[in-house]
Amino acid sequence: MSVAGESYLVGLIGSGITHSLTPPMHEQEADRLGLRYLYRPIDLDVIDRGGDQVGSILAWARDLGYSAFNVTFPCKQTVIEHLDELSESAEMLGSVNTVLVQNGALVGHNTDHSGFAWGLTRGLPEADMSRVVQLGSGGAGSAVAYALLSRGARELRIADLDASRAERLAQAMASAFPDRIVAALDMAETASAIEQATGLVNTTPVGMHHHPGLPVHESVLHQGLWVADVVYRPLRTQLVNLAEDRGCRVLDGGHMAVGQAIDTFELITGLAPDAQRMRAHFDDLIAHGL
Repeated sequence: MSVAGESYLVGLIGSGITHSLTPPMHEQEADRLGLRYLYRPIDLDVIDRGGDQVGSILAWARDLGYSAFNVTFPCKQTVIEHLDELSESAEMLGSVNTVLVQNGALVGHNTDHSGFAWGLTRGLPEADMSRVVQLGSGGAGSAVAYALLSRGARELRIADLDASRAERLAQAMASAFPDRIVAALDMAETASAIEQATGLVNTTPVGMHHHPGLPVHESVLHQGLWVADVVYRPLRTQLVNLAEDRGCRVLDGGHMAVGQAIDTFELITGLAPDAQRMRAHFDDLIAHGL
């Protein structure tokens, strides 16, 4: 719970995140709520550090007085071994995107799954969840898979260039949702699976400014498909644009970005932010090219 006079110093650790919109979203909402709140990116590319050094970065920042962190690509899974405690969802998913400093201990949480679920509910409330194909099984992928199944996906097929990682995630989700069909998907079978699917979700970095392109061949997109992307820089990825052109209903990555920011902000401060206000601020930042 937020205490009168308390201040917050928050960091975002990841690669290529200097221009992330999460810091301004947090800071403006904190201003509206009368909090002293400073959020700064710790970009691995800028400080010339690898993702394997996230543990030392966390320890260093904690000792300098940081209150909490968001953690993103490529550290959502490697960070776990450096934490003192995990929330139930973070432990189950094997992925952390939020770290709180509590009495000197580093405590990991996952708000990616609730953030994606928040966006899916609001952006595609009537999405057909019969057969969904998910691309990617990394940190964001594990959270999205859980969100999809918790929101009613009956069949979920997970494809990844790292077949063993996709298999591990599929097995974990099948155990958590024994009444659903969850399976790893061979990359060679992805196209045919998408042709039969009702939904497609991209949780890979493909489409980001630093990783441009399409995660699938454009020929697999069909009108009976809804398509979601977790990438939000740019908000209109090639996948989102092409899918919309093909008549698909689409969900841009801004929904997940705002949803996880809402939940993370409340974890850090103990105060519930105004969700509509945060989404409006996000849209304004995008509109101004920030």
